[in-house]
Amino acid sequence: MAAPVDLELKKAFSELQVKMIDTQQKVKLADLQIDQLTRVQKLAKVTHKEISTLSDDTPLYEGVGRMFILQSKEEINDQLTDKQKTAQEKIKELEQKKVYLERSVKEAEDNIREMLLSRRAH
Repeated sequence: MAAPVDLELKKAFSELQVKMIDTQQKVKLADLQIDQLTRVQKLAKVTHKEISTLSDDTPLYEGVGRMFILQSKEEINDQLTDKQKTAQEKIKELEQKKVYLERSVKEAEDNIREMLLSRRAH
């Protein structure tokens, strides 16, 4: 009679373990994406700062693939501002996703501990 319970616990334990590993990988991926977006945001901020020191009649070029396109200072500033806002929004979304995933990992760990404690109690 004890063997089926052990198999059931073993199966549930392995499922929880797989879920926990998968969730931890998703958290690491979210961290990497947040780091990358933070770099994009900082680069846009520094570029915006440098461009603001230039005079309005300075020709500015935007790199597009293997060519450069002449654009006004205002257009480039608008693009950089949009890039910063987009990165900030994505970072906020990823932070929320990360919090949810970390909570999920904690719940999985708690379930594994609870399962082990109940197994030892029997």
